[in-house]
Amino acid sequence: MGNQVEKLTHLSYKEVPTADPTGVDRDDGPRIGVSYIFSNDDEDVEPQPPPQGPDGGDGGLPDGGDGLPLPSPQPYDPRLHEVECSVFYRDECIYQKSFAPGSAALSTYTPENLLNKCRPGDLVEFVSQAQYPHWAVYVGNFQVVHLHRLEVSNSFLTDASQGRRGRVVNELYRYKPLSPSAVVRNALAHVGAKERELSWRNSESFAAWCRYGKREFKIGGELRIGKQPYRLQIQLSAQRSHTLEFQSLEDLIMEKRRNDQIGRTAVLQELATHLHPVEPDVSDSDAARTTPPPGRPPAPAREEGAREAVVR
Repeated sequence: MGNQVEKLTHLSYKEVPTADPTGVDRDDGPRIGVSYIFSNDDEDVEPQPPPQGPDGGDGGLPDGGDGLPLPSPQPYDPRLHEVECSVFYRDECIYQKSFAPGSAALSTYTPENLLNKCRPGDLVEFVSQAQYPHWAVYVGNFQVVHLHRLEVSNSFLTDASQGRRGRVVNELYRYKPLSPSAVVRNALAHVGAKERELSWRNSESFAAWCRYGKREFKIGGELRIGKQPYRLQIQLSAQRSHTLEFQSLEDLIMEKRRNDQIGRTAVLQELATHLHPVEPDVSDSDAARTTPPPGRPPAPAREEGAREAVVR
């Protein structure tokens, strides 16, 4: 079998080669995509202990070195911390997170208020700045089933949130969902599965599989051969986007979650460095090609993706 790599990832887009960083679509060479092999994202990091004072207590409010307390953290705003993006399988949009006015993706709630909005079979996402989003399946009676620290667990929603705000995310993926009873049955059937028994790399893949039943969410659910059929279109501004290509949906989900964990500002900085600050001239025909019709999600930009990890 050769040497197996336990974890492969990239630190920044500067380390990601592309066939053409300007985004010009040329078919005279191989298209490069992203691949995560033998990799899981560390979404469940041990919480940091509160700062302690000289006597071992909590020390009160931390200060900035001049005796004054640091300003309280700002309220969580998805438009500041998350990345607006769409996912395409070939030419079909299968996922879209939009921050347009009135979009459900903007609304987050405290765990207690979120319980009033959940119905059995719903997908729930807990979010917080600088953390991987955590997904769960609501199964009723104030409880969720979720993949947590390499084990599928049944927990109270308020416990699974770990203090984070949350929202119902049934509309992000555009696959046809199973019936609510089938979603709950899928989730409960795997409670107690752990480590080598798991078929999913993260909580999002597990929860989405429970709701849609598609093998693409499982580890090794698709063959990584040939041209990359999946595209992650990252919205840089109202008029500009950058697209990465992938051979499997699970690889794409890993990258999408990494982007939300490092935050919108860091992603845009990486891409700005990677794509060069000088923009090429855009002809009228190019502008017409990249402007989506009203009422439709933007078509994937024909820019090149990132890199391919190979195990020998």
